[in-house]
Amino acid sequence: MFTYLAFLQAEFPFIIYFAALMFGMIIGSFLNVVVYRLPIMLEREWKDQANDILGNESAAEQQTFNLILPGSKCPHCHHKIRPWENIPLVSYLFLRGKCSNCHEGISFRYPVVEVCTGLLTIMVIFTFGITPASLFLCLLTWSLIALALIDYDTQLLPDDITLPLLWLGLIVNYFSLITDFRDAFIGACMGYLVFWIVFQVFKLITGKEGMGYGDFKLLAMLGAWLGWQYLPLIIILSSFAGALVGGSLIALGRDKAHPIPFGPYLAISGWITVIWGEQILQSYLQFTAIGTS
Repeated sequence: MFTYLAFLQAEFPFIIYFAALMFGMIIGSFLNVVVYRLPIMLEREWKDQANDILGNESAAEQQTFNLILPGSKCPHCHHKIRPWENIPLVSYLFLRGKCSNCHEGISFRYPVVEVCTGLLTIMVIFTFGITPASLFLCLLTWSLIALALIDYDTQLLPDDITLPLLWLGLIVNYFSLITDFRDAFIGACMGYLVFWIVFQVFKLITGKEGMGYGDFKLLAMLGAWLGWQYLPLIIILSSFAGALVGGSLIALGRDKAHPIPFGPYLAISGWITVIWGEQILQSYLQFTAIGTS
C-alpha cells in the first residue's frame, strides 16, 4: 500500500497533498474539541477523586461529558451544531463566522487550527513521504498542536496525551522507524532529568517553582521520538522563543505575576526539529568546522 501511495505522490502530488490537507483539517476540527473538552474532563475527574478521598457525598449525577458527547453547541445560545455546520473551514466561511441561530461570532481560532493542522500535515508528508514513519510523525504533530493550545489556555500539559505519546515514541523506535531505540530511550530519560534538575536548582535558589512537571514529560516525550541528540536543539529553540515572546509580552504590559506557559514553545520547537532538525544541526557543524579551520 505504501509503495502505491508513494507512486501516487511522485506522479500526482496534488492529489496526495490535497487529501492530506482535507484529512488534516478534519483532525484539526477534532483537536478543537480536545483542546476545549479535555481540561474540563480532567477537572471533573479531579473533583470526583477529591470528594472520594475526603469522604464527601458525591454531587448530583452529571451529564455525560467526553470527547464525543454531548454534541457541539453554540457557546452563546446553545444551538446544537448540525453536521453541515461543522465542516472544517467550509462551514465557517459559509456562515461568515457566525452562529446560524443567534448570529453571535464564532472564534476565529477554530478555522485557524483546522487550516494549520492541514498545512502541517502536508509538510510532514512532503518531507518524509508516505511511509509508516511519516504517519506516526503526523500523529506526533497533531498531539503537539493539542498540547500547545491546552497549555496556552489552561497551563496544563495533560498526562493523558504526554504519557501515551512517550510510550508510543519508544515503541515506534523499537522498530527504528525514526531513530535508534537506544537513542530514544536515552532521550526519554535525559528529557525528563534535564528539566527536573533545572527545576530543583531553581527552586533551591529562589524558593519558587520555575516550571511544571508537564514540561518534563513533554521534553521526555520528544526525546523518545527524536533521540537524545536533538534535545539541546529543542531546548535552545524553545528558550530563545520563550525569552523573545515573553519579553515582548512583558514590554507590552503583560502582568509579570501571571506565568507564561513554556509548553507551546517546547511543542513548536519540537515540531521544527522534526522537520528541519537534521539540516539545522548539519549547518551548525559546518559553521563550527569553518570557524575552527
